[in-house]
Amino acid sequence: MIKKGMPLFKSIQKKVDMVNQVVREYLSGIRVIRAFIKDKYETERFDVANLDLMQVSLKVGRMLAFMMPALMLIINATNIAIVWIGGHYMLDGRVEVGDLTAFITYVSMILMSLMLMSIMFVVLPRASASADRINEVLSCKPVISDTESPVDIHTLRGGYITFEDVSFSYPGADMAVLEHISFSVKPGEVTAIIGGTGCGKSTLINLIPRFYDVTEGVVRLDGTDIREIAQDELRSRIGLVPQKSFLFTGTVADNVRFGKQDATDEEVNDALKIAQAYDFVMEMDLGINTEITQGGTNVSGGQRQRLAIARALVRKPDIYIFDDSFSALDFKTDAALRKALFPQIGESTVLIVAQRVSTIMNADRIIVLNDGVIAGMGTHAELMQSCEVYREIVYSQHAESEVG
Repeated sequence: MIKKGMPLFKSIQKKVDMVNQVVREYLSGIRVIRAFIKDKYETERFDVANLDLMQVSLKVGRMLAFMMPALMLIINATNIAIVWIGGHYMLDGRVEVGDLTAFITYVSMILMSLMLMSIMFVVLPRASASADRINEVLSCKPVISDTESPVDIHTLRGGYITFEDVSFSYPGADMAVLEHISFSVKPGEVTAIIGGTGCGKSTLINLIPRFYDVTEGVVRLDGTDIREIAQDELRSRIGLVPQKSFLFTGTVADNVRFGKQDATDEEVNDALKIAQAYDFVMEMDLGINTEITQGGTNVSGGQRQRLAIARALVRKPDIYIFDDSFSALDFKTDAALRKALFPQIGESTVLIVAQRVSTIMNADRIIVLNDGVIAGMGTHAELMQSCEVYREIVYSQHAESEVG
């Protein structure tokens, strides 16, 4: 049973995964599926995965269905044989009635134990398959780990970031995403990063909180290699607004306090005001105590983005990182947010990844990325004179007369 059952139970787990994957994709992408009229195609995908699971489940079911009758047949045949043989022994005077009764009782106990053992044989392959899958997760070693003796950075309050000849490529990739990137960012300055799709903007800023480690070169915080800093200490200095704004189940206040657990209601409201989220939050029935559904599906994309910005602002970190965090905002809200934001960040270091030139036009430094390398660096006026890539981006969004 174990020899035949183990492979089947492991196979069932994989088949169940496939069915769940198809169902999850169908439910998550239901609008796309309907828009492209792919209902029939997705239904066929589910039928194939479900049929595959059914066939393996039937094999297991037949095995279990055969096992129990076979076991009961053995038990009952054994009892019949004992009574038959014991009866003849009694007639011959070789066995007393009490001895035969005791023997039947002992054999029944043994056979019941064997029955329980057979049930264990049914559960064991399934448990083993599940345990193997859990152990695969538990045995995974984090790619990013702290050094044995991390540097104490409590005394280094500044937020000075330096990239020194940094290159990076994803594991298994043939080409580097970033090559020989060098620049520095000072506290109190706003540094913007702009470039075409896939040029490495998000990858570049994800190196700062050590979501990835550089392939070559060094990223430093206040002169210290970030690989020598404990991850918790490093990330406690950073307020990140990711490209995809994600909200958690809970109230608006809970989501904002995700950035600072002990933030007061006043601090939450101030962060919402700067992020231009206060007005729409107050229009909700319970204000900051309004419940947010999983993933923030009961608010719009722009509202999610503003709440994510408020979550970073309430933390008041040394370094702010905005990864294309204004893309879902209209131009009026974008301008109002930037007008309220920059006076509040004070001496903090600010990095902004943006697609809109209007968002980063007044930055202290603009870094232009093109195919993973720096194509230009400077202010808006300087880049308009010296960087062809930047001019192409600007003229693709604004008329020449608008930018001068």
